[in-house]
Amino acid sequence: MTKSEMRDAILAAKQGKGMTWEAIAAAAGLAPEYVVSACLGMNHLDQVNADALVAALDLDATVSAALQAFPNKKWDQIVPTDPVIYRLYEIVGVYGETIKEIIHEKFGDGIMSAIDFSMNIDKQENPAGDRVVITLNGKFLPYKSW
Repeated sequence: MTKSEMRDAILAAKQGKGMTWEAIAAAAGLAPEYVVSACLGMNHLDQVNADALVAALDLDATVSAALQAFPNKKWDQIVPTDPVIYRLYEIVGVYGETIKEIIHEKFGDGIMSAIDFSMNIDKQENPAGDRVVITLNGKFLPYKSW
């Protein structure tokens, strides 16, 4: 089973069972943000987590095996057209250099890890319109001189 076939099977089962990502992640024993990424094919799960997830969705062992396979993180579009994803690209385009400058000023020359990393997505209720709160938390990795 390919990652693409896995993704389709999981999304169909999720819809068919009426489950939320929170419930699926709880069954897998991991954070929703990470589980969704794995289910969409951009990360992998260890066997115990993959088996628990497919059991919750009544899927078979081929889906678990695909969830355990290491992904090839490849994007098909250079600039996405989905409005939610496009806005994130826009944020990086407008504020990317600002983020870089502040990271360098506070930490030195280096990058934020996307491997030693976590992400949380929350909803903040607001009378003027609910707010999306995205927290990216990555280890600072300084560049090395040699």
